[in-house]
Amino acid sequence: MNADETTAWLSLIERDGYCIIPGALGRETLEALDADLSTAFRDAPMGKGDFYGYRTKRFGSLLRRSPLAEKLALQPLILELARHILEPACERIQLNVAQGIAIHPGEIEQFPHCDHDMWAGKKGEHEYLLNVMWPLTEFTQANGATRIYPGTHRRTVTNLDDLGLPVAAECNPGDAICFLGSTVHGAGANTTSDIRRAVVIGYSLGWLKPYENLWLAYPPHVAKSFSRELAELAGYCQHRPNLGNFEGQCPSILLNDSPPEFPQATDALRPDQKEAVYAFAKARRGQ
Repeated sequence: MNADETTAWLSLIERDGYCIIPGALGRETLEALDADLSTAFRDAPMGKGDFYGYRTKRFGSLLRRSPLAEKLALQPLILELARHILEPACERIQLNVAQGIAIHPGEIEQFPHCDHDMWAGKKGEHEYLLNVMWPLTEFTQANGATRIYPGTHRRTVTNLDDLGLPVAAECNPGDAICFLGSTVHGAGANTTSDIRRAVVIGYSLGWLKPYENLWLAYPPHVAKSFSRELAELAGYCQHRPNLGNFEGQCPSILLNDSPPEFPQATDALRPDQKEAVYAFAKARRGQ
């Protein structure tokens, strides 16, 4: 990975609202992950509802279902893109979702949507998330490849007739489909006799409530096995000032072997806030 490569992919995302990175990981990694998730794909129930789909299976908590999921979540180029896109509006990014998706034969096209509509905040000033779809099987137009509407991240769409023509994100295991939370997209219809499988790893602003409840998906006894970087992405880190704390401390203390029953509440402030608070307190103490 180099700066020119990152800049090139960022330019495509800024222009079109998405990009497809070929060979972001080795195909063998995705095949091994698919094998690790085979029981989950078999046992998960079909969805309920016209949005999730009655012929589509979904399950979360990927980071505890296969150690290989970490390679996707921490892929260096993907993380670099996510941080460039999101960190102008936050101190650190977090995982928003890590989910397996299997579209079975007979599933209809999904309703076109923007994922940032999960949050009620004002749109247009900054991005809320970056999603990365990792195919586990070949993605084709016929088997339900993600349909992306280029350029919709740059305009307000109030009518489905205004979307324009979608692009079917046809690609292979190992490729990464990256798209903004402001980009209209949806799964395609599966008109084949084969199951289309994938996982989606999403990154969002660190101060947002994530789509997936990370602390329930990865409680301390699970997250203890994560690398520090992965644990931080999974919610075991404060977002300054003092957001997401546990008893006034960084929640990473729960990953220690013997966390204290009564942790000492400790400031977690941005440098500018720390300086202002210190100056105020110093004056009040008469120093």
